[in-house]
Amino acid sequence: QVQLVESGGGLVQPGGSLRLSCAASGFTFSAYAMSWYRQAPGKERELVARISSVYSTKYADSVKGRFTISRDNAKNTVYLQMNSLKPEDTAVYYCNTRVVSGDYWGQGTQVTVSS
Repeated sequence: QVQLVESGGGLVQPGGSLRLSCAASGFTFSAYAMSWYRQAPGKERELVARISSVYSTKYADSVKGRFTISRDNAKNTVYLQMNSLKPEDTAVYYCNTRVVSGDYWGQGTQVTVSS
């Protein structure tokens, strides 16, 4: 029932920008926090950004000032605007939400930052 579908990943040069989208369905989107995680090769999955049901946000120190999480409840979509991208941002990015029935993840979208 709960479904999260990421899009917007790709290959960008250092200093470039991407906007990731996560389309959600199967739950009352506006009532739950949404998060972006990422996992780079050889590293554990880490929380990148989170936005609450009341639009409060938090970010990993490594992306603070460069990334912005937002949500559009009318579209059941959460976004991650990524600016000033660095090679160390290269990872698979996952959308996540924790609802009553459990923790749900999207399929992931690859972001590669390279020249």
